[in-house]
Amino acid sequence: MTSERTGDVDIAAIGSLLGDRARVAILTRVLSRPESPAGELARCAGIAPSTAASHLQKLVDAGLLSVTRKGRLRLYRITSVEVAHAMEALAVIAPTIPVRSFRQARDAAALREARSCYDHLAGRVGVTLHDALLDQRVIRRSSERDYEITEKGSDLLSAFDIDVEALRSTHRMFARACLDWSERTPHLAGALGAALLEQFLERSWVERSDENRSLSVTAAGREGFRTWFRFDPAQDRTPAVRAVSPSG
Repeated sequence: MTSERTGDVDIAAIGSLLGDRARVAILTRVLSRPESPAGELARCAGIAPSTAASHLQKLVDAGLLSVTRKGRLRLYRITSVEVAHAMEALAVIAPTIPVRSFRQARDAAALREARSCYDHLAGRVGVTLHDALLDQRVIRRSSERDYEITEKGSDLLSAFDIDVEALRSTHRMFARACLDWSERTPHLAGALGAALLEQFLERSWVERSDENRSLSVTAAGREGFRTWFRFDPAQDRTPAVRAVSPSG
């Protein structure tokens, strides 16, 4: 049973945890690699395993990470989707890291092109997908931040092997706008966003990077996005001002 909150929230406590680059690197890695082992997180953060153990314990104690055992391994994951959303929201207001090498420039470009935002598709390709779903009337706005599926969309997604009714029965939000930190406009989050990315990975439309949370669109993906969702992920997104009513 969770304890009832009786006072104000302590944002400074979370801020102090996120004030360490190693802990931020750990959280960022776990965002795209659920159930990450401690050794892998230490390597990604560029720190010794003993130092990583201390950071990991602090993140667990703060409720940002949870840990389970699998044999001799201790596996870490984000405790909730709210933690992922908080990280993405901070990225919107955070300054960019200066690029001082070709590798940094390459990685930055890859992250802006396509990446995982917790369990859904973000970056330029994610925003383009979001806009295409609205343009094709697969989804429509039900409130300022939320979406519902149209009858046309339900048929399309069922054919795409997504069980819409099962998604509605989950305890998480169904389909919500998530402000993309690199594009500064929404991509699709929620249970529907997660189900779409799961399908893209299963169909090998996108592939994960071993280095960071960037995703690369494959040749099969280019064809699939064109066929199913009527956009070419290789083309630059053309910003458009759109007014969509909840019944539109």
